[in-house]
Amino acid sequence: MYRIVTKRELVPHIKLFEFSAKEIAVKTKPGQFIILRVDEKGERVPLTMTGADPEKGTITVVCHEVGKSTRQLGQLEEGDCIPDLLGPLGKPAEIEKFGTVLCIGGGVMVAPLYFQAKAFHETGNTVIGGIGARTENQLIFENEMREVCDELYVATDDGTRGYKGLGFLEGLLKERKIDRVITMGPVLMMKTVSELTRPYGVPTIVNLIPIMVDGMGMCGACRVTVGGRTMFACVDGPDFDGHQVDFEELMIRLKMFTPQEKLAFVFQEEGGRSL
Repeated sequence: MYRIVTKRELVPHIKLFEFSAKEIAVKTKPGQFIILRVDEKGERVPLTMTGADPEKGTITVVCHEVGKSTRQLGQLEEGDCIPDLLGPLGKPAEIEKFGTVLCIGGGVMVAPLYFQAKAFHETGNTVIGGIGARTENQLIFENEMREVCDELYVATDDGTRGYKGLGFLEGLLKERKIDRVITMGPVLMMKTVSELTRPYGVPTIVNLIPIMVDGMGMCGACRVTVGGRTMFACVDGPDFDGHQVDFEELMIRLKMFTPQEKLAFVFQEEGGRSL
């Protein structure tokens, strides 16, 4: 059993959890993820890690309550335990001294982006950060990102805070020498970032967490097409070259079980029934 050491609500429906998981904490590196189950009959939920503390024996994840299982997780409290927590999974992010690294995150994925931005900063890179959300009251990890970024740009989809959308990005690409871009967030955002960086030839890494089941490359549920080849996000990724990813196919696959997800959420709302 894995105990919740810390639980904190960052903004409505987005919560941070610190789990006691020493064997995972000592092996975790930026870019990797875990798969957890809230109970023995629950679905397997992949979450990219936000941090790890080997000395305390804990790992940290941030979860957005968007469906039945993530809502169940959000209802747990400090001291509660979950039965299954598997990790670290996936290949670690490539962290080395590239020069100037631009880290762009959106929504809940700003939290695991911080884990990478911190590592790039500690490796001696100049780190430029860009964080965004739909609206001002959904922004997370702004203070944490400021601590590890030499510059930080804030944006919202509706313009309630900072830049509106990704308007700042093209100017940066034109005016600055960017050696590498890391982007984590909604698939459409990562696609847009990749298309904007393509004409400038800037290597752009996207972090893909599609539908997953086992997380070890056996089921094939997380397959994505990268450079015309079928890859498994769980073992070949989750980081991929954004200029090679077939985003159109990925977005179609992500919607495959939307009706079932909505139905499960409705059943839970009506009293905890399951499909």
